[in-house]
Amino acid sequence: MIARLIGTVCGVGYLKPAPGTWGSVVALFLAWLLHSVGGFGLLFFSILIYFTAAWWATSQMIKNQEDHDPSEIVADEVVGQWIAIIPISFTASARGLDILEMWPGWLAAFGLFRLFDIWKPWLIGKADQRGDALGVVLDDVIAGLFAAIGISALAMLAHGTIL
Repeated sequence: MIARLIGTVCGVGYLKPAPGTWGSVVALFLAWLLHSVGGFGLLFFSILIYFTAAWWATSQMIKNQEDHDPSEIVADEVVGQWIAIIPISFTASARGLDILEMWPGWLAAFGLFRLFDIWKPWLIGKADQRGDALGVVLDDVIAGLFAAIGISALAMLAHGTIL
């Protein structure tokens, strides 16, 4: 029961179509909430905690299942999307900005994360091919890292500075 709540992010994973996209949208709201309450530090700490919870929940949900990555598991999208938002949270905290002022970065983080998560190039695909609970979460972690690098590069191009 608890594993299902964590893994589906309180049932968000059952939304159709595209439960992974719904999970990413909810992750953005949660990232804003965490950042608003505790800034970059709380968001960063939450990534570490939820990564562990998502890995555990996924392992419980796929136990004795043929499908190692059922679509209703979206906790991995939350972790990956939060990682994609990290440069924005860090910059907002460091510069004393309202994180919502950086809305173009939010859009880029969402778009790049979804692109990498669906496309699964290079290391993302290798992680997904593990066929276990760690692989389910790890591919989204790497997709989030790629997205974070991407939005940092876009910020540098747009503003002449890395977030």
